[in-house]
Amino acid sequence: MQTELEILAIYGLLVALTVILQTLGAFQQLGMGYLLSSRDEHRTVQGIAARLERAMHNSITALVLFAPAVLLLDAKQAFTPYTLTAAKVFLLARVVYLPAYAFRVTGLRTFAWLAGFAATVVLYLTALAYS
Repeated sequence: MQTELEILAIYGLLVALTVILQTLGAFQQLGMGYLLSSRDEHRTVQGIAARLERAMHNSITALVLFAPAVLLLDAKQAFTPYTLTAAKVFLLARVVYLPAYAFRVTGLRTFAWLAGFAATVVLYLTALAYS
């Protein structure tokens, strides 16, 4: 069974994978020359590469929200079975979110985002309630 801190580390790896997938998609459409350049000329990607780019930004935002909640709970020594469940829900939701976004599974993507966000809110509320 993972701890909340291990789940945070696993999610960090998922975000790194998302960055890699987005970069590969951009490489296919824009080429290595553009990616190695200073990118003074703005170019955009289309299709799955564009969705992966948006998913990457969303995943980084989710990490920015999730990490402090887990670290706050750790600092307060406030981990409980409920916080572990919330962290697992967050991770599962984010694992579902990435392919759902990449492949345009709109309803599932929205549900996964909402579940992950709600789990993060639960972690913050638990940290605030712990004294």
